[in-house]
Amino acid sequence: MRVRVATTALGITAAVLAVPACSSGAAGTKSDTASSAPAGKPARSDRNAALLSSAVLETRLLDESDIGGDYVRKPERPAQHDDVTVVGCPALSELGGDAATGGTLSFPHKAKATFTYAGSTSEVSEELYSDSANKLSDGISRIFDAMTGCPSYQVVAGGTPIDMASQKLPVPHGLGDEQWSQLLTFSAGGWSTVVKQTAIRDGSLLLIVSGSPALVDHHLDKAVAKATATS
Repeated sequence: MRVRVATTALGITAAVLAVPACSSGAAGTKSDTASSAPAGKPARSDRNAALLSSAVLETRLLDESDIGGDYVRKPERPAQHDDVTVVGCPALSELGGDAATGGTLSFPHKAKATFTYAGSTSEVSEELYSDSANKLSDGISRIFDAMTGCPSYQVVAGGTPIDMASQKLPVPHGLGDEQWSQLLTFSAGGWSTVVKQTAIRDGSLLLIVSGSPALVDHHLDKAVAKATATS
């Protein structure tokens, strides 16, 4: 049995992670630190202020040469539009089904890539978006706030009930202008998987890395460095 779950917190990642029948996981990280923008940090309006095209964003994604030969890039999946209902989280329900289980953020310029680690079901996904700093900040803040504001809720996607648990994580200070991070636990059919999602806004660029917590932590810095490189 495999239950496919789109791991988007706000429509943040279009990557679809699988919950295999042979795996289980639990949220083991505890923190009362809110995921938010760092107070008092000046906006870097002089850097990465211009909007970037989807073609340019594509060149700034991590690739196999960046993350190592043990990773294989997955082909992009066709967009799926299953009926989605959110139960137990009114704030998230108001944002719509895509915010709970799939789709991409509705920014004009975007690029994405998903990698599978060889010999395992572990995945890491990266998405890049470009829009005005205010639009990026407002859009992703609304979704993260809605999801982490509901510690537990249920999503019914395509007739499949998925129990959800969310938890704020400490933000990775020193990267970009604003940061968000959370841990999500997806449970269905007696099995569960844990997904970490970290978002970094740097000027008019928004980067989201999602997947196995260890892989997100391992690749986040290099993803930010490549995405924000100016040359």
